Amino acid sequence: MALTKKDFDHFKKILLSKRHALLGDAVHLEDEAVRKSKDEAATMDITNFADLGTDNYEQEFDLGLLEHQGETLREIDEALDRIANKSFGVCGTCSKQIPKGRLSAKPHARLCIPCLDEQEKAGC
Repeated sequence: MALTKKDFDHFKKILLSKRHALLGDAVHLEDEAVRKSKDEAATMDITNFADLGTDNYEQEFDLGLLEHQGETLREIDEALDRIANKSFGVCGTCSKQIPKGRLSAKPHARLCIPCLDEQEKAGC
């Protein structure tokens, strides 16, 4: 069953909300990573190498989160583009309709579950 204008509007609101939340999280993580780097430089002495290792781990973790959030933001932007050109909810591989349940769980999904499973089996 094809998506209606009401469905498109509903998913657009969800995607914009998720995008806004991710952007806020990204700014917070970036600020935290920069602050930690400045704090480390200001307080560096030979007695805090263990703390430095922990701080480096936390900073790398934050940067990994930022990278993942950046990928999700890109996927959300692509989903918003698909809404604009009315191709949202159509599998990018088989061109079948993606079920609303899948879109509710992951509104930026671009593949139906069978095609996603095939892609994962192929190691893509």
